[in-house]
Amino acid sequence: MAKLGFGPALLVLASLVGLTSNAGAQRSSGQAAEARSEAGLGQRMNANTVAIISGTPGGTYFRMASDLAFALDRDDDLRILPVLGKGAGQNAYDVRFLKGIDLAFVRTDTLDQLRLDRRLVNIERRLCYVARLFNDELHVLASSEVKLVSELQGKKVSFDVKGSGSDYTGRAMFSALGIAVEPVNVDQPTALEMLRRGELSAVVSVAAKPVAVVAGFDPQSRFHLLEVPFPENLPPAYLPASINASDYPKLIPEKAEIRTLAVGSILAAYAWPAGTDRAKRLTLFVDAFFSNFDRLLAPSRHPKWREVNLNATVPGWLRLPAAQEWLDRHPVSQAATAPASRSGVSQFLTEAQPLPTTDKDRLYEEFLKWRAENASTRR
Repeated sequence: MAKLGFGPALLVLASLVGLTSNAGAQRSSGQAAEARSEAGLGQRMNANTVAIISGTPGGTYFRMASDLAFALDRDDDLRILPVLGKGAGQNAYDVRFLKGIDLAFVRTDTLDQLRLDRRLVNIERRLCYVARLFNDELHVLASSEVKLVSELQGKKVSFDVKGSGSDYTGRAMFSALGIAVEPVNVDQPTALEMLRRGELSAVVSVAAKPVAVVAGFDPQSRFHLLEVPFPENLPPAYLPASINASDYPKLIPEKAEIRTLAVGSILAAYAWPAGTDRAKRLTLFVDAFFSNFDRLLAPSRHPKWREVNLNATVPGWLRLPAAQEWLDRHPVSQAATAPASRSGVSQFLTEAQPLPTTDKDRLYEEFLKWRAENASTRR
């Protein structure tokens, strides 16, 4: 039997080692490419995702944040992530301090709330608005035995969970009305059950009509929505409003209308320095939001989108630079109805010239009719 020499044996061994090395190199190269691909995917997803803090489950803010996601998502180019929140009051803190929160639904009176917190510095320059959205109406659901909102004086009234928009705005509205109640903070479903059991005299919700939890409540002839007057000393952030049978057929008689108050809602963001990753994400959202706003007016979206006027400004607030720059480059011709405002009341008094009267109820009704007529001509 012939013996295999060292030369050929070494050659075979070297070939085997070479094959193994090449296979290892190929695996390493493939793994590196895969790692680069995964890293690139993660980087792209994070760079193109904006998170919006909204409201409680079933609330108007969460539904509208979902509308933004469905209407504006552009595959890998932009992803909008709705996040459940407590509501406008807490949302302002969340967008200011929570990592990963880029946008928030807040209200025109939110800065007034934040100014009371001495821990916050220059909040007027750090919290900016992208757009003024729509009005949130005050709903006061009470026992049928309560005829006037003033009769709630000294009684237990729920203002949703602590930190919610109903908590701050609802209390502020009651304070302006001169009605001191015993405030209770529980979630709305729990509050409605407490109302049924007689443990509460009323449940307050400050949210865009129709509010699902209110619309779904069965009054069984025992409960109703209270009218709320529009006092002269009301803070400028609050406006006259109305809700009717089409909003709440279970709670309001057909063709009837109930006067109440409202506050404006805002889509807000923290003013990150230009050039930062957070600022770039906001610019990406701003372009999609303004450029494709008509998608939010589709019948499948929340009807409150039709109240939005993208040109509307918010007194006392600064607009996010990226949003203002977009509007400066693209003048908006918006058919949506401008939300009710005190300037609207002034315009009514100038143009409509209502009959001289000291009856505020009659004057208010004339204003509502004038606003409805002008809204229809602007569409």
